[in-house]
Amino acid sequence: MEATAEGLWGLADYLERRGEIGKAIKCLEAICQSEVSFLPIVEIKTRLRIATLLLNHTHNVTHAKSHLERSQLLLKSIPSCFELKCRAFSLLSQCYHLVGASPTQKQILLKGLELTATFGDGFAARLWECNFNSQLANTLIVEGDNQGSISCLEHGYMRATEMCYPELQMFFATSILHVHLMRWDDSSLVEAAAHRCNSIWEAIEPQNRQSCLGLMFYSELLYIFYLLRKCDYKNVTQHVEKLDAAMKSDLQRTRHIQDLVTELGTLTQSLTRPELNFNERSALSERKCHVEEELNNCTGGSSAGRESLGPAYFGNVKRTWIERLELAPPPIDGEWLPKSAIYALVGLIVVVCSRPKGLFKECVKRIQSGVETIQEELIKLGISEGVREADLQHSAIWMSGLYLMILMHFLENKVAMDLTRSEFLEAQEALAQMINWFVRFPTILQTCESMIAMLRGQYAHSVGCYKEATFHFIEASKLAENRSMQGMCHVYAAISYICIGDAESSSKALDLVGPVFRAVDSFVGIREKTCVLFAYGFLLMRQQNLQDARVRLASGLQTTHTHLGNLQLVSQYLTVLGNLALALRDTGQAKEILRSSLTLAKKLYDVPTQIWVLSNLTALYQQSGEKEHEMENLEYQKKKVEELQRRISDAASSAHHIFLIDKNNIQIHQSRDHDIKRSIDGPSVRANLDIPESVGLVTPQGIHPSSRIMDLDIGRIGRRKV
Repeated sequence: MEATAEGLWGLADYLERRGEIGKAIKCLEAICQSEVSFLPIVEIKTRLRIATLLLNHTHNVTHAKSHLERSQLLLKSIPSCFELKCRAFSLLSQCYHLVGASPTQKQILLKGLELTATFGDGFAARLWECNFNSQLANTLIVEGDNQGSISCLEHGYMRATEMCYPELQMFFATSILHVHLMRWDDSSLVEAAAHRCNSIWEAIEPQNRQSCLGLMFYSELLYIFYLLRKCDYKNVTQHVEKLDAAMKSDLQRTRHIQDLVTELGTLTQSLTRPELNFNERSALSERKCHVEEELNNCTGGSSAGRESLGPAYFGNVKRTWIERLELAPPPIDGEWLPKSAIYALVGLIVVVCSRPKGLFKECVKRIQSGVETIQEELIKLGISEGVREADLQHSAIWMSGLYLMILMHFLENKVAMDLTRSEFLEAQEALAQMINWFVRFPTILQTCESMIAMLRGQYAHSVGCYKEATFHFIEASKLAENRSMQGMCHVYAAISYICIGDAESSSKALDLVGPVFRAVDSFVGIREKTCVLFAYGFLLMRQQNLQDARVRLASGLQTTHTHLGNLQLVSQYLTVLGNLALALRDTGQAKEILRSSLTLAKKLYDVPTQIWVLSNLTALYQQSGEKEHEMENLEYQKKKVEELQRRISDAASSAHHIFLIDKNNIQIHQSRDHDIKRSIDGPSVRANLDIPESVGLVTPQGIHPSSRIMDLDIGRIGRRKV
């Protein structure tokens, strides 16, 4: 009977390679359903194989769970079979994760840890202990027990240290940094975790680092999130460039391997032709040997063992080992995110860092590429036009949420970029897409609700609808999940109130800015400080407190220039300071400052800021009696005002305009499913990727109200659990 089982196993492997998964499963089920009993060990191995196929290729998690639970019962009567028992526990844990049975998953992992404790201190036992600690850490995060999660990861780190296994140490150290980034209740702990990761990585031999590509992406992305959260934008660039170069190199390598595999298949097929003569067959055979050798060199030899534990807990789209970025060796064999998601995230980070610098062509290319990649992945997960979150398979919820969140951040950056360039129609379309996705997936994308409200406020502000803008900014603050976001919402609302211009609105602006200004030193980074100094200084200038305004604005400009590198915010600071110098009759300094601001505004295609600068220059030339320059400047200013008003008029006539500015919240017509909420609350990147903000400018009195625009540049990457 054992020979029969071996034959069916081999046939199942052959059918899986051909993509005939249903037939492969039927072959294996024939063993389990046979009237003649096989040895228990044969049935156990078969059921584990069936469960693996189901988890890797289908959404039938319940069926896989049944096979695993039967295997576990059979294993109880067998005193040995340590590896099989551990494998059953591990796969069962993944099943319970996918069906949302967190308490049961936790129980099975604790049993796995008990098993490894009784087995001894062997290398295999320690590896399985690391596996169970890693999965248990994820489970505890789902339950909100971050400290318990860190404790599990620290145990894994200690085991890796005892094993003198620096790559495994790095895996656990990076996972610990991940949890600290999510909770961030002590900056010193986060910093210490980040520094430990850097030290361990440096201790790994350079030749060994090359085989840890997934670990490199995981640690580098988390370190980038850490730097962005601290608003250390100057030091982010080198890490982004490193990741981008690694991504491009791997993509090139992957394409080359795929080309070799395709050619090898063609050569193999050609060699089956009976009409080939000796010379042709010899040439083809020689070429086949050459391709096989090159393929082995590229892949590092056989891929056997690389898929010992498929990443079922990350979704059920089957990915070959070359399509994955593994973090740790088998039996851990995990991945943080699929390779496509990692590379989309790298593209998103490039956009986050490039957009404030005005590198819009690069941003457009990255956004288009990222959106296309994500849409392809969503289709694989069954998300086509008209599909809503209630239609999703439970096991696909987490993966779908991951791609949808990244998609929303790409669209968010597109909206912010389009509004910077006064491309209002394109911004409307991107924002409408965001709202459509949110309405279809309201529970999965619930953390985006505040982001959408902020962008509606930004759009309303950009087209001169300041009262509507204040409404949406205040609503966004109510929906915000952290103090930083709430503070920024209040600053943006204050700027809109200042633009309205009456005494009551100025009073409301002060009420909003004051508390943020007084508490600004308690924020993690300096983003809030730069924005609130802008708003507070501008408000002081409106109140004719010019000297205090100059001090606040100069301080904010220096911080922005030194730490953020946001050209738009620098341009806007310069414009206000130029206006302030003009009010103080310092025409020489005003001219120098305003010309610098105009140069930056042109680079950014920022028409509203250009108009504001030009109006100040016109007033300056009037003061200095430069009539010719005044007329020339006034003519150029008039053209820009007409251009902006035309764009606003086109936007106002669009079908999306009224809905976007109206004082209403998005109506959700479907219930929010608790199980969906639990599924998306898994272990994630709860890192704040906030982009350095611009807070905008007002144009001077006398210009048509529709052109009194401020670009709030709210390209915020939200905080989401990944």
